[in-house]
Amino acid sequence: MTAEPGLHHVVFAVDPQRWQHATAMFTDLGFRFNAAELTELGIRVQLDWDRGIELISPIAGSDATVAASVTQFLDRHGDGVYTVVLRIPDAAEGEKVTDRYGGVTRFRQQFSGDGTYLDEIDLSVLGLPLTLLATNVP
Repeated sequence: MTAEPGLHHVVFAVDPQRWQHATAMFTDLGFRFNAAELTELGIRVQLDWDRGIELISPIAGSDATVAASVTQFLDRHGDGVYTVVLRIPDAAEGEKVTDRYGGVTRFRQQFSGDGTYLDEIDLSVLGLPLTLLATNVP
C-alpha cells in the first residue's frame, strides 16, 4: 500500500499535572482516544488517529530517550505542539530529503508483522518538528 503524502496527525506534549484535564477537554470536544502507556519509550499516549490528534506525556521517573525529549520540551516550552506527523510512502527516503535541509533525527521506530508495518522517524528540520510516517495501518 503506497500512501499519498499528507498530514496524518498532530502530537501535543502535555505536562503530567494537566494530563487528565487536557484529555477530558479534547474528549468533550468529540475526540475519541485510545490510551496506551509505552513504558519502553517512557510516555503515556492518548491517540485518535481517525481525527488527527495525539497527546503525550512523560511517565514519572522514566529515563527513556523519548521521555527525556518530551520532558525537555515541556521544560522549555510548556504544553504545546511537539511534532506534526506527515504520512509519506517511504520514511527512509523522506529522511534523505530532510538531511539535505539539515534535518536532525531524534527518534525512530519500526514495527512489522502479520502483514502490517510502521516506520516512523521523528526529526527537526528548518526549525520544524516533524515526524515522517510510512505505514499500512489505517
